[in-house]
Amino acid sequence: MTLAACGGSSGDGDSSDGAGDGDSGGTRTVETAMGPVEVPENPRRVVVLDTPELDSMLTLGVKPVGAVRADAADGFLGYLPSDFTEGIEDVGNIAAPNLEAIHDLDPDLIIGNIVRDEERYDELSAIAPTVFGERPGGPWKENFLLHAAALNKEDEAELAVAGYEAQVAEVTEALGGPDVAADTEVSVLRFIEGADSRIYATDNYIATLLADIGVARPAITEESEDGFMVEISSEQIDLADADVLYYSSYGDAATSGEGAMVGSALWEGMTAVGEGRAHHIDDELWFLGIGYTAAEEILRQLAETLPE
Repeated sequence: MTLAACGGSSGDGDSSDGAGDGDSGGTRTVETAMGPVEVPENPRRVVVLDTPELDSMLTLGVKPVGAVRADAADGFLGYLPSDFTEGIEDVGNIAAPNLEAIHDLDPDLIIGNIVRDEERYDELSAIAPTVFGERPGGPWKENFLLHAAALNKEDEAELAVAGYEAQVAEVTEALGGPDVAADTEVSVLRFIEGADSRIYATDNYIATLLADIGVARPAITEESEDGFMVEISSEQIDLADADVLYYSSYGDAATSGEGAMVGSALWEGMTAVGEGRAHHIDDELWFLGIGYTAAEEILRQLAETLPE
């Protein structure tokens, strides 16, 4: 699914991929969350301001010159290939980009979203044409198409979408078909350092993948007011129970609550745990990637761990 992420990138870190002459001077108009924006015909020096945007770059075969990183990450997200991230300049953390560092990279395109950086939009636009989507998470597929439009990579995007849809169909079939999948209840739990734990509901990235393969979700997800998550205390951890449970920690597992909870009597009493269907997952991959490259690996893991 990932389209030759580094094969076309020049050694100096330019976002070069053989798509055309980035110095031709031509421009295109892209409709964004902030209105129409004129972008270069074939951008060559791209800076991205969130992890989904970086996943999109990998999927589309474009190596940005600069990117932010997640607060909990040591460097860029671990599921990203090292030959892709090598040479990308760190320009700060999510929602706290270093504008001077971005300016010094002389970008010809900046890609982000309004949730993280709307208040910095004018400053960023003064550096380079800036393309913002609405928000990360649930609308990740629409955001990806926006990223592809900004990069003049619609053909590559079409291939990525088709690859994803084919993989979804394969996973559903491996589960026994849509009817069997619909009888399998899947829960996603995330321990959060310094906060209550989260059961992920129906309006988020992971939820779209689970919906696409057709599995059911636990009843507790219906209690989410915004569709994103339900927060629970350690005494309520059994509300996350289901046929299959996936769990991780954002931050240190020793202080997120995971270390104290996993193996406790309440934990061991859960159906998914007792039947050996509680699976620890990579937090960066499942919750921070938010794109087609991450989805490819997540779907592979689902195929390996969901009951047939």
